[in-house]
Amino acid sequence: MFDLTKIKKLGDIPKVQAGLRPNFTAQIFQGRTSTYKDLDQRSNRIANRLIECGLERQARVGFIGKNSDRYFELLFGACKANIVLVGVNWRLAPPEMQYILKDAACEILFVGKEYEGLVEDIKKECPTIREVVGMDSSDFGESFIDNWFKNSSADEPIVEINGHDDVLQLYTSGTTGHPKGVQLTNNNFAAVFRAAEDARWGLFEPESMALTCMPLFHVAGVNMGVFALAQGLTNVITKEVNPEEILEFIERYKINYALFVPAVILFLTQHPRINECDVSSLRKLFYGASPIAEDLLKQAQKLFGCEFYGLYGLTETTGAGTCLQPIDHVGKKLRSCGKPYPGIKVEVRDANGKPLPPEHVGEIVIQHEVLMKGYWNRPEATKDAIVDGWFQTGDAGYFDKEGFLYIHDRVKDMIVSGGENIYPAEIENALFAHADIADVAVVGIPDDNWGESVLAFVVKASKAELSETEVIDFAKTKIASFKVPKKIVFIENLPRNPSGKILRRELRDPYWKGRTRGVN
Repeated sequence: MFDLTKIKKLGDIPKVQAGLRPNFTAQIFQGRTSTYKDLDQRSNRIANRLIECGLERQARVGFIGKNSDRYFELLFGACKANIVLVGVNWRLAPPEMQYILKDAACEILFVGKEYEGLVEDIKKECPTIREVVGMDSSDFGESFIDNWFKNSSADEPIVEINGHDDVLQLYTSGTTGHPKGVQLTNNNFAAVFRAAEDARWGLFEPESMALTCMPLFHVAGVNMGVFALAQGLTNVITKEVNPEEILEFIERYKINYALFVPAVILFLTQHPRINECDVSSLRKLFYGASPIAEDLLKQAQKLFGCEFYGLYGLTETTGAGTCLQPIDHVGKKLRSCGKPYPGIKVEVRDANGKPLPPEHVGEIVIQHEVLMKGYWNRPEATKDAIVDGWFQTGDAGYFDKEGFLYIHDRVKDMIVSGGENIYPAEIENALFAHADIADVAVVGIPDDNWGESVLAFVVKASKAELSETEVIDFAKTKIASFKVPKKIVFIENLPRNPSGKILRRELRDPYWKGRTRGVN
């Protein structure tokens, strides 16, 4: 195994691995392969070109594009030049993209082919952008990345880089107000490497195969690729989440390590070819970013037959927090997200900031070097989020007596009905056990008598016949009566963001239109 603690700065990864295995395949993307020597030299050329453009240390450059091998070349190149890469969610509307690029004061914009048509409008709204570089199209009118850096040196630039320097700026989903830029540093990633190695989940066998398929504007997608490349694996990349392609790649490339959000696991288990595909090469499968139904997890364990690791973390904690180890994937613990990584402090606190005893639900707070530097140009928001060195996650959960953490939901998604606190994930987990329910989401809606009542949006399994009464009766056999949904709405698909999280606000807001929500 490679010693991850040797990586002190993110930009060191290509050089370290090129020194160990220069001709080993580092990345595969749409039939294009590159070695670690290629990755090191191309990232050096990008770094030198950024410096030649006159960018000062810690300047920001933006990226709008789907997954590709070029992204990691750009990330490492920016790191080597002490420039910060700003990942932009390509699913956002153009005004939202413009807001992020303007907020970060990006000076160069790197753009994927699908988004070249947005460039002119973006430049009008973002006066700091002085150059646009196409990532994968030689027809792009402004510049194409291979031509853009072709005359720059392949030697590593000599640049002063410190551990506290930012390397990546990712934006929160912005479910309320404008999104905030999360500043992640070299020290943050070095701390994640140490913690993941201590927790054992982050150890990969060098020169094996990893799959990166989650969006690279999300910390989970970035971390999967970075962990693979840091340890000398071949990083196989899909352009976007495509269940058919994921299964094909697992079989074709004999993938050993992969990370999926629960929604992707659901799509894979429901794929018509899942029982035909050879997935025996998988050694470790990581999941996280949102709660997973217990029955879905059991089904996935049976289908994939590898070690499962449940991960809980946030963008603000560089994706780190807790891990449910394979040995603990049994019984009630299947609903848990495990124990904190060694060295990471995690507590559950009440509304007054006091730690709660086991089995009591409160807000989860985290303290460690993995915590972000702060929110870009948002000192007040940073002050509110990090109190006395503890990050306030906004997630509701509790510890059991053995020290395992259980996530209920976002604090703001808690439903208060007749004075009882109800957590949507608990109800979703219960309903998902029904054989004819393919997907489910629960929200709170106005109730003149109880303040709020429980509404469940249900996606039926293929060809299933299911009534509202049947769902409610089934729920009564699984959960307390006050938690049972009062109403069921059948829906074709649930709205989700690119990381797989259910967009409860889209489901809930029509019911609260014209009302003041004063119950939580």
